[in-house]
Amino acid sequence: MEFDPATTIFGLIDVQPTFMPGGGLAVPDGDRIVPLINRLMPLFDHAFATQDWHKPNHLSFASAHPCREPYETIELPYGTQILWPDHGVAGSPEAMLHADLDQTRIELVLRKGCDAAVDSYSAFFENDHVTATGLDGWLRQRGFRELILCGLATDFCVAWSAEDAARLGYRVTIVEDACRAIALPTVPGRTTMDEARDRLTTLGVRFIISQDLAV
Repeated sequence: MEFDPATTIFGLIDVQPTFMPGGGLAVPDGDRIVPLINRLMPLFDHAFATQDWHKPNHLSFASAHPCREPYETIELPYGTQILWPDHGVAGSPEAMLHADLDQTRIELVLRKGCDAAVDSYSAFFENDHVTATGLDGWLRQRGFRELILCGLATDFCVAWSAEDAARLGYRVTIVEDACRAIALPTVPGRTTMDEARDRLTTLGVRFIISQDLAV
C-alpha cells in the first residue's frame, strides 16, 4: 500500500496497559500489538496517540452505578451506554502509554474521556457526537489527509475513531493485525466487531494487514 508520508499520519488508539492482560478492561491478546506497532512505526514520518483518561467516578464505570454489573447497558442523556469495568483512570500506571511502545514519531498525545459524565470512544468526538476533542483541527492545520489506525479495541475506540474520520473527509485505513477486538455478542452469530466492520466498510474505511504496508 502506497501513501504520501507528508499527508499521512499513523494513529495509535489507546495502546495502554489498561486494555491489555492484567488491566482493568483487558482485551484478549491486547499486548501482542505493541511489537508489531513498533515494527510499523519507522514507515511513517508522523504519528499521534490517544489515551483513555477517566476520572475515578466516571459514569461509564459499572462501579458508579449501585447494583449494576460490567457490560450491562443504561441510558444516559447522550444515548445507550455500556457499563465497563474501571479502566484508564487518569494518572494511574495502566492509563499510561505502554512502556515498550516506540514513541519517537508521536507528535501529539490526546487524552479523551476526561468528562466524568460523558464517555469518549472516538479520537474526534465524545459519545454525545457533538463535543469535539480538537484532533480534527490539529490534523487539518498540519495538512494531514490520510489516517492509518491501529490500537485497542478494534470494535470500539478504533472503529469510532475511523468512522468519525471518514465522515470528516479523511481517507482511513485500519491495520487489523495491529488491533484487537472485544467482540461482545450482539445478536445470535454476530458481535460488535461484525457490526463495526459492516459500518466502516460502508463508509469506505479499508482494512489491511501489516504486510500490506511493508516496503
